[in-house]
Amino acid sequence: MRRNLHSSKAPIGWYGKRNSLGKRILRRIRIVAIVLVFLLVGLVLFLKLDTKGAAVLTDNVLRPVLGDDRVVYLEKIFFNSSDLVERLTHNAGSTVAPHFEDQGSGENLAGGSLNLTPLKVDSSLKPIDGEGAWRNRPLRLFPNQEVMAYTFLRSDPARSYSITTIVQMDTNALRLASVAGTKQPGGPVGKPGPGVVPKDIADSGKLVAAFDGGFQYKDGAFGMIVGDKTYLPLKNDLGTLVGYKDGSLKIVDYTGQSLGDNIAFVRQNCPMLVTNGEISVTDPRSKALWGRLAAGTVDIYTWRSGIGLTKEGNLLFAVGNNLTPNTLASALKSAGAVNAIQLDINPIWVRFNIFDSTGSGKYTSATLVKDLQDGSKQYLGGYEKDFFYVYKSS
Repeated sequence: MRRNLHSSKAPIGWYGKRNSLGKRILRRIRIVAIVLVFLLVGLVLFLKLDTKGAAVLTDNVLRPVLGDDRVVYLEKIFFNSSDLVERLTHNAGSTVAPHFEDQGSGENLAGGSLNLTPLKVDSSLKPIDGEGAWRNRPLRLFPNQEVMAYTFLRSDPARSYSITTIVQMDTNALRLASVAGTKQPGGPVGKPGPGVVPKDIADSGKLVAAFDGGFQYKDGAFGMIVGDKTYLPLKNDLGTLVGYKDGSLKIVDYTGQSLGDNIAFVRQNCPMLVTNGEISVTDPRSKALWGRLAAGTVDIYTWRSGIGLTKEGNLLFAVGNNLTPNTLASALKSAGAVNAIQLDINPIWVRFNIFDSTGSGKYTSATLVKDLQDGSKQYLGGYEKDFFYVYKSS
């Protein structure tokens, strides 16, 4: 039997008031949604236009309030959403080569220890002029000698806009050294580092390059040793870069084994990317380890850097946008890395500066590619995070 609405005990006008209340609730929901959209757009613009400010806000404000896991989750949403938008809107034919900040010609020179065999390029992607071809990076300290070369490569067929720039350095002519930052990674346990290229190296005019180190303490507390000082103890099951006093280098999967004598530095950061010439990110053991990392999860698309060693013993540095550990590993392997590890991630922290001496301890400096953060003043004047520097060996 149909109910007679007019016989309801509700007061006259009750339904009108109920409808009015519903409209007010919907209006408030719309207002809140609009405000959230504006906040989200503002956040995106802030991240894009003031990356450094966004990084400071994230580390100094959001992390203490929300906690590491929630912030990492928000970062994942942001970076992967940005990547999705780029995938949907990017015109594959518009991809261009990175803008290299050269200081001279890029003519390749004969001789030297660098392997300048062109890298294999993914044939499914529209060709970009110069992709996979090594190009000399001239340095005043090495006239008519090729000790540094660079190229670029795309290692993700689904993302033609994701470009990894790779630098190859001759370890017969160059040496690698490590510096702990004034705050990271040892500061939280009362072991701050100098955070600056040593004065004797800077004054000698032998500085060639400097680039980012590993994660902050809160993102894994990965081991670091420089000289006789242990900033953080070594941990098992992590990719580990070891530098020796004779200038030799090795990258190993550290499981507690002896690393040998005459160690100059050790730096750990995340599980191995490449092990004995094979990508090791996705094997069951490594994948489980990546899943436990607060800031290095395997499925975030963001700027990443990595370091590797070739069979000839030369040093590789790789950096690129919209990368996962797997695509970074693929680029390093393609460039000849036998073993490799990830360094830092996110656009504010990945960096590579090339220095050219002008005498009296003075240098000109340029970022490797235009899009990278310029860390030259921090490397020479003081930096809160750890980093590596490269200098002429003799």
